[in-house]
Amino acid sequence: MNKRKTGAVYEEKAAAYLKEKGYRILEKNYRCPLGEIDLIAEERGYLVFIEVKYRRTSRLGTGEEAVNTKKQRRILGAARWYLMEHGMCPCRFDVAAINGTEITLVRNAFECR
Repeated sequence: MNKRKTGAVYEEKAAAYLKEKGYRILEKNYRCPLGEIDLIAEERGYLVFIEVKYRRTSRLGTGEEAVNTKKQRRILGAARWYLMEHGMCPCRFDVAAINGTEITLVRNAFECR
């Protein structure tokens, strides 16, 4: 399976997991000129921008560790674009890290800077 197909499979797993946790998925693979956001959801009055990172093994680090400063900047840019298109509202940035078969949800993984 190529990276894009693998990513799509694990983004679907993350979306199902988040739905079980009470998230309402609004968009998948939102793209704009500034980047892409894997999932956009609503949860308890917050608009949540979610990065999904899958790692089969921890040899190259965990999914959580893969959301580095450079990746965060791209997500922030895309989130700002989304908010300009859809209106401002309280939001946060979560990471759904899938390490092997275990999903870890990191709420408020990083902030706007």
